[in-house]
Amino acid sequence: MQNDKPLAGKTIAILVSNGFEEIQMTEPQRALLAAGATLKIVSTEQGLVNGWHEKAWGHYFAVDVPLSNALAADFDAVLIPGGERGVAKLAANPHTKRILRGFADAGKPIAALGVAPQLLALSERVQGRTIVANDSVRETLEAAGAKLADDTVVVEGNLITARDDLDMEAFKASIVEHFTTVAASLAAAA
Repeated sequence: MQNDKPLAGKTIAILVSNGFEEIQMTEPQRALLAAGATLKIVSTEQGLVNGWHEKAWGHYFAVDVPLSNALAADFDAVLIPGGERGVAKLAANPHTKRILRGFADAGKPIAALGVAPQLLALSERVQGRTIVANDSVRETLEAAGAKLADDTVVVEGNLITARDDLDMEAFKASIVEHFTTVAASLAAAA
């Protein structure tokens, strides 16, 4: 019998700040919840974080864990939606670099969409890695030593990257499958 909740018992961080691209959070969030994952919104904001929807401010979401208190060790994977405003705020926060290094060094899955892959350059862990990102952040990633691909979704090691929300269906399928595979291999190695 196939497990219809392959991420049951896994806790996944959703790393956001005000101005994140709402659909880039809510669509993967639904897929991860359907796979049985427990999701925690980790943010630079206190109390509530405000999404960006199309050309205006979107909905508010409750923050579960302040970024300053979050540790990669408390999660099995991290999802980072894009959105220029939110990603810029995350990039300016020193805790972003700390937590992303924690995920990278532990080999835990990191999924980034849209402009969010530029945050991977902050972690200083993308040298020689193949990723895909929006054109607006390619230069930053190349300067950090990443190899840029033109695919819809790129899965390499613990990284999953996608260009934008036009790639959403492929991205959702990839994160559920990859989070399940990597989490199982990390558990087996422990």
